[in-house]
Amino acid sequence: MTFPDRFLWGTATAAHQVEGNNIASDFWVLENAPGSSFAEPSGDACDQYRLYRQDLALLKELGFTSYRFSIEWARVEPEDGRFSSAAIAHYRDVLEACHELGLVPHVTLHHFTSPRWLMRLGGWEWEGTPERFAAYCRLVMSELGPLIPYVCTINEANIAPLIRSLRPATDGADGSQAPVGVDDSMGDLFGGGFKAAAAELGTTPEELHVFLFTATETGAEVVKQAHIAARRAVREASPATQVGLTLAISDIQALPGGEEAADRLWAEQVGDFLTVTEGDDFLGVQNYTRALVDADGIRPHPADAELTGMGYEFYPEALEGALRRAAGAGLPLVVTENGVSTTDDSRRTEFVRRALEGVERCLADGVDVRGYYYWSALDNFEWMLGYRQQFGLVAVDRATQRREVKDSARYLGEIARRNAL
Repeated sequence: MTFPDRFLWGTATAAHQVEGNNIASDFWVLENAPGSSFAEPSGDACDQYRLYRQDLALLKELGFTSYRFSIEWARVEPEDGRFSSAAIAHYRDVLEACHELGLVPHVTLHHFTSPRWLMRLGGWEWEGTPERFAAYCRLVMSELGPLIPYVCTINEANIAPLIRSLRPATDGADGSQAPVGVDDSMGDLFGGGFKAAAAELGTTPEELHVFLFTATETGAEVVKQAHIAARRAVREASPATQVGLTLAISDIQALPGGEEAADRLWAEQVGDFLTVTEGDDFLGVQNYTRALVDADGIRPHPADAELTGMGYEFYPEALEGALRRAAGAGLPLVVTENGVSTTDDSRRTEFVRRALEGVERCLADGVDVRGYYYWSALDNFEWMLGYRQQFGLVAVDRATQRREVKDSARYLGEIARRNAL
């Protein structure tokens, strides 16, 4: 089976995880605070702010047709209301390089990190955040819109409530079933560094609301309103750009007796956020594994399951289930993230193959899927886990920044070149 004409074949990255030295962002403070529970700070990351042309040329050589990356709000607006012409010029260069190479740019305007100054004002629980975010989006699209055919306003708008809900009803003895980093309070989650970071950001631990872990109803509403305001700003500034958002969507599978609980979980994790996608041009689906649900809630993965480096069940078929469920939103779908952390690259190739077979089955049944982006292009900074996780199609030597292409990159690149498995 061949994929549709103009199907988008790409890889994805996020600015903070690959660019390096994102010093005006909230996460830079969190990871560098005394007593931080981050495994290590991001530092130079993959130095992609400097090496982007090299990386783009490599992706093109491998056979990819698109590249999904984020523009960093903290670089563009390092102080409230003060925009950096140098940062805009940099991202213009990145976009122009994509076009020169024939890589379709797919831009994300917010991928987890925010400017430091936003935390002082109340972060992602402040009612003024949607307006501030929309102003940044309007500026970016006014300056760069003609170079951006696709834009996601917010990456994984539902990630905070999803993280909170994904702890299984019963953990294994070693706790491996619980997603890494999940805890019941921000103080415990970030350790002693959270208080120090709050002080540096000009707020208190109780009022420090970073995007990734703001799971209250107030925070969810702020995020939803931010998407609506940003969509309006994008449309006004760049009418030709297709706009959507991305959601983290597990393949929620009901065990016997768990049907009602599974439906509730879907409503809490995904359905509530789908209410703000009406009028979008597409929905970004981001999937990594499945969730097994019985009447008591999420269950641990099967005892004999193969696990990924993140402790998730290795289950590439989850993408098909997520796409079929997401199709109910009535929007064209783009797989904006799908991938696996593993030190065994042959398992990455297997994961991609089985995931794409699921995409093929969806397409054969009429599900409107328009692209697939593997996460991630590079082995990069995985937030609190530092550089231990290996999601990348391309390895990065942290001492030299030398790139080394993995066999899985060649495998997926050849699929992209043929537009067929």
